Amino acid sequence: MMNRVVLVGRLTKDPELRYTPAGVAVATFTLAVNRPFKNGQGEQEADFIQCVVWRKPAENVANFLKKGSLAGVDGRVQTRNYEGNDGKRVYVTEIVAESVQFLESKQNGAGGSTSNNNQSETNYSNDNKTSSYRADRSQNGDSFANEGAPVDINPDDLPF
Repeated sequence: MMNRVVLVGRLTKDPELRYTPAGVAVATFTLAVNRPFKNGQGEQEADFIQCVVWRKPAENVANFLKKGSLAGVDGRVQTRNYEGNDGKRVYVTEIVAESVQFLESKQNGAGGSTSNNNQSETNYSNDNKTSSYRADRSQNGDSFANEGAPVDINPDDLPF
């Protein structure tokens, strides 16, 4: 049988760190994961998934992640139940994380500013001739936007 979950999302609030009576660290947090489609009104929806992580990774999560942090979780689905204060049976489904990846640097974390440049330029040098390669992402990343258009290539630039 296989029980494997991989999620990427943002924390909805700061993780809660507790310790068992035996001194084992356990952290819980909720991950907001966007659905891969939009609803009928064109709005993005998300699922809010309860996660739990144990031992040293729990302490790391509590120390380095906060509300809005982008995280990747690799783990398994677990269902448990207990009797609530009102005497009714309560069922809980959660992700038991075996690994939590911090997907943002501390400087670029939630609330921090990031600089996104839509153009990048790299220069390559060969035999004292400098040519420039420019990746212009203003075409929405479509490498084949000009498919079918003639390409102007200088025969001296070909390696054969």
